[in-house]
Amino acid sequence: MSTEFLDAGDVRIAFERSGSGPPLVLMHGGEASRQMFSALVPLLAPRFSVITYDQRDCGETESLLRAPQPATLADLAGDARALITGLGHARAHVFGSSFGGRVAQMLAIQHRAVVDRLALGSTWPLPATLAELDPEGSASLAALRERLPHSAVELAERFFPAQFLVERPDLRGVFAGVRPQSERAMRRAAAVAAAPDADLGAISGPALVIAGELDRVVPPAITLSLGSRLPLCKSVLLADVGHATALQAPQALASHLVHFFLDEELLP
Repeated sequence: MSTEFLDAGDVRIAFERSGSGPPLVLMHGGEASRQMFSALVPLLAPRFSVITYDQRDCGETESLLRAPQPATLADLAGDARALITGLGHARAHVFGSSFGGRVAQMLAIQHRAVVDRLALGSTWPLPATLAELDPEGSASLAALRERLPHSAVELAERFFPAQFLVERPDLRGVFAGVRPQSERAMRRAAAVAAAPDADLGAISGPALVIAGELDRVVPPAITLSLGSRLPLCKSVLLADVGHATALQAPQALASHLVHFFLDEELLP
């Protein structure tokens, strides 16, 4: 895959496309980029036209403004809509992981016409902030982020279970390059922490919610609570999996996504 770019208003979106079939957009988490899906994409590409992209202030996506402001969730949802329609698709399946799940929820609320089926992983429901839903855990994570890069190993241990880090010790340094005091990182942090005006009741189509049993970033009970708030929703709890399901359990995640997106029983 090669990087492509699409200009959408005041942002130049970096994205990649792979595979064939119905379009499927993958939305990454708060501190990540489209690279977090590198193990997942090859598993989905035989069945879907998979689109991965970098959100504002992430990866290779760049603002076209001289003095950009922190993105709102409405901005990020608008970027996703512009990407879907700009690539010639009327609608697309959407999977959002962690903060990407927040973007996916907002996309389904504000631009429901472009969302076919919606899958949400390791995320928390709009409009509440994670700090409101899990005050102690959020405060602890914030303290670790403030001490980056010195706390990179401790932060990785929050995102990945201990046994998985034994198998993938390289991931202990995954946060070492994050500089929380840079202007870009501070804009991104503000976007992640925002509590937008949004109504989950506007989401009426088929939905899938996936949580990791060992998630220490977004407790699984918070993610699974979405299941009772969305109609036509299926919920899945992945055993022995932490927060970053696309990295830790790509095979299991791909299996659930393929089944959900292609399930003919969900057709209206």
